[in-house]
Amino acid sequence: MYSMTGYGNGEYKRGGIELTVEIKTVNNRYLDVSLRCPRIFSPHEEAVRTAIRAKLTRGHADVFVSLNDKREKTKTLNFDAEAAKAYVAAAKKVRELFPEAEDDLTVTGILRFPEVLKSEDGASADEELVAALFSALDIALEKLNTMRYTEGEKLKADMTGRMDVIENLVSDVEKRAPAVSENYRLKLIAKMEKILDGTEVDKARLLTEAALFADKCNIDEELTRLHSHIAQFKNICKEPLVGRKLDFLVQEFNRESNTICSKSNDLEVTRLGLALKNEIEKVREQVQNVE
Repeated sequence: MYSMTGYGNGEYKRGGIELTVEIKTVNNRYLDVSLRCPRIFSPHEEAVRTAIRAKLTRGHADVFVSLNDKREKTKTLNFDAEAAKAYVAAAKKVRELFPEAEDDLTVTGILRFPEVLKSEDGASADEELVAALFSALDIALEKLNTMRYTEGEKLKADMTGRMDVIENLVSDVEKRAPAVSENYRLKLIAKMEKILDGTEVDKARLLTEAALFADKCNIDEELTRLHSHIAQFKNICKEPLVGRKLDFLVQEFNRESNTICSKSNDLEVTRLGLALKNEIEKVREQVQNVE
């Protein structure tokens, strides 16, 4: 089991390249990746996202890439002849319009005009930089998942422990449930005898009323489903990626506990039902952090 919350960093320091990748993740319903890196890596952003998607399925991930390239590199200059011609043509027109102006057009001057000379240095990442990026990314993802797994195991221990509490509460409700209809029958008889004041009570009518009440407040199906949900929950927790399954299952837990509380006409069952809902809510909060 993996938590959606974690942190991992990877470094690459070799041959004058100092590159660091940091990844921070928090819970989110779907996978959302926010990437911040030097512009030279722009062509490789989708490949970085693909590598992250291969390791994560849910959560919001903030990815930060920092680079310090200390390598000695030969700069390459590209000469834009068309831009130079346009500048020279413009200079000739100015000379015709203003013949008295000093003509200081020189080769060096032309080369200084914007866009005439362009440097390729830093325009894009070379193979060595790309290899450094993905090397550091792999290390960061490995550390991230190690932390997420450790945190996920703690979440699993907490949730399975709460499942034991929930199972005990369900058992307590089961023990109490049969007494609810019997208590109602006794109370009904006592009430009728008091009202009728010595007149014989119609036992058949009382039994019918008690039977209707017992059917109305019967929670056997809900208790059976809760036992089934508890077993499923514990089995699902053995799988690596369980967030969506557990999220759905907790909704079913809530549905059964709500029905028990709504059917209950007994203070003790109501108390147990509310305690049950409280534990289920605690589990639901933890499930929100599970991938």
